[in-house]
Amino acid sequence: MGFTGTRTYVGFGFGAIQAGLFLYEAFRSENFDRLVVAEVVPETVRNLRQAGGYYTINIAHSDRIESVSIGPVEIFDPAVPSDRELLIEALAEANEIGTAVPSVNYYCSNSPGSIQTLLAAGLRRKVALNAAPALVYAAENHNHAAEILDTAVMEKIPHEDRGAVRNHSQFLNTVIGKMSGVISNSALISERGLTRITPSCQRAFLVEAFNRILISRILERHDQGILFDRGIEVFEEKQDLLPFEEAKLYGHNATHALGAYLGALIGVKRFSDLVAVPGVMVFLRDAFIEESGKAMIRKNGDVDALFTDEGYAQYAGDLLSRMTNPYLLDTIERIGRDPARKLGWNDRLIGTIRLVLHQGVEPLRYAMGAAAALAALGKKDQGGLESMWRDNQPDQQELNLVLAWLEKGARCLQSWKESGFGDPVKVVKSL
Repeated sequence: MGFTGTRTYVGFGFGAIQAGLFLYEAFRSENFDRLVVAEVVPETVRNLRQAGGYYTINIAHSDRIESVSIGPVEIFDPAVPSDRELLIEALAEANEIGTAVPSVNYYCSNSPGSIQTLLAAGLRRKVALNAAPALVYAAENHNHAAEILDTAVMEKIPHEDRGAVRNHSQFLNTVIGKMSGVISNSALISERGLTRITPSCQRAFLVEAFNRILISRILERHDQGILFDRGIEVFEEKQDLLPFEEAKLYGHNATHALGAYLGALIGVKRFSDLVAVPGVMVFLRDAFIEESGKAMIRKNGDVDALFTDEGYAQYAGDLLSRMTNPYLLDTIERIGRDPARKLGWNDRLIGTIRLVLHQGVEPLRYAMGAAAALAALGKKDQGGLESMWRDNQPDQQELNLVLAWLEKGARCLQSWKESGFGDPVKVVKSL
């Protein structure tokens, strides 16, 4: 495959989503003649350069794993002054830019190579050169990542230049339901026949084939004579992205976490192993449809066909099938990592419980998952949760209601343990 376009794509962070989604789709589109990525790990920069800018991803299909080579990709380290200048030049000419870093907290730092600072410099130079306008995709798992990034970048731009920069850029939120990861276990890489990222790298990217990615609607600015034209054509625009972001967080992510914490108690190693545990997949489907689904449909029933009984059931069924794809090799440990974050007031477990309660639905299954997450955190009671949520300043009445449901979830979890981890569906029905 060769490049036939005249576009530039620049990405921040060379992880599985950047490598296996943004760079991959830009490469596959054949609309870009330049691919650039910023990465702060010197070894990663060195490995990709030694490979001539080519790397490999492993794609998990439902029946096999496919290896695909991508490149050439130019990689720069923002901590190196000469690389930093080249990144700013690339950003000035970029048509599309994607951030794929661990969280929105990585946007800003005191470093001259921070994402905030580099984007501000690149976009100002773009205006000065009257270069092509840029779309900036914020891929961090946050419902308002684009707004946070936009605000951070504008803070670094003089007030009198902000209007021109805004005319030459748009920051877009994303809903990325693509499951992916990095495999570091050498024995597993060899056993499953995975191709390493580069010949000198000891790790492998493994991503699922799914690529239906939703983004914010692009606002055209014909009055300014500016046209935003996407080269990554596979993305799907939505007028209002928030309901779909909530469906991912309070449906997809919540149920994934629920399964992981129950799986940790049972002692299974991979998420796909849950298929063999009596009742667990039915339990997860019931949580997805009867709790998250009912709440999301009541809240967003007039937004899209997704938020109908048939649409949400199809969404849940597809995701549960993809979550348990044995070729994805996804581990309970990876999915369940950082339980404190996932027990956040607005995050996938407690946030789902709150959403469900607001819509008049009972969240017993997700409450049971939250209790399991609390156990994974090493806490036997709810004592530490209120201090974790203090910055959110929760309403006292809502706080009391959430805590009451967590008590019910803990009792349900205890009953399940006492049953010898029998069918959890029967345990829930017996309470």
